[in-house]
Amino acid sequence: MKVHGSEIDLLASSDSDVSEQQKAIFQYLNNLSDGGYLTPQQVQYMLSTYGLTLQQLMQILVPAATKFASPPISNFKVGAVLHGISGAIYFGANIEFVNEALSFTVHAEQASVAHAISYGEKGVDYLAISAAPCGYCRQFLYEIIKTTSTPDINVLINNSSNTLSSLIPQAFGPQDLGITTRLMLPQNNNLSLNPNPTDPVVIKALQAANISYSPYTSDFSGICIATTNGAYSGSYAENAAYNPSMSPLEAALVLLIMSGDSYANIQRVILVEAANNNCSQLTATNAVLQSIAPGVNLEYHVAN
Repeated sequence: MKVHGSEIDLLASSDSDVSEQQKAIFQYLNNLSDGGYLTPQQVQYMLSTYGLTLQQLMQILVPAATKFASPPISNFKVGAVLHGISGAIYFGANIEFVNEALSFTVHAEQASVAHAISYGEKGVDYLAISAAPCGYCRQFLYEIIKTTSTPDINVLINNSSNTLSSLIPQAFGPQDLGITTRLMLPQNNNLSLNPNPTDPVVIKALQAANISYSPYTSDFSGICIATTNGAYSGSYAENAAYNPSMSPLEAALVLLIMSGDSYANIQRVILVEAANNNCSQLTATNAVLQSIAPGVNLEYHVAN
């Protein structure tokens, strides 16, 4: 499995007391080109082949997701495994940025959601985590639930299971601000660039902005990162409590990392953002970009 640009052997890097079942699953992941994403067909294959329940499989996969963590400040690695209503599984892990404010940190739960959104996932039913979700993450996840596609989320921690709603009682959320849409529901922000772009990387950034979730500020924005290996898009994900909002750069970096790529391979970064907003992604994006890819200049486009 490729992690941070290098192939790793999950079996060699795992604890010595892993079960034979876990060894077989880790070997299966070793053979995948994109170990951070499992299609519905791959999930069903693993469930039937290894005789597991979905919850058991997700718990076994958490250590593999943790391998994608990048916490150079705390050195505390967290992994998350999300099961979407499509049947697919998405890994997430925490990401920290040296010499930048801690507010730029991406939590593992956030990463798994951003990863799922990048594949067009429309809802979540299960989320397995290596550590209990902090209040910040509970608030972020609350932006998803209370919909037909995601009435609630079953949060799995070790051998316990709790609904998200039980973990965040008397919650403040979109409903308190008169918002009826939710994160992960389809969005179409009808943004365009003039002239129409022909650059495929700019087109991907515009597409990401058009599906971004910004019901509170209308700062519809998206990013596409081009590396030597591919292109990774990310969409802004806003939150009713504001601070847990996830920037489009963070979302794009999640996809890059979960795809096994590395910051060292970044060649271009394009930010597309709606005009006339009370907030902007430009300054924060530049700051984080310079900390991870100092030789890359941000390309900025304003959409209408």
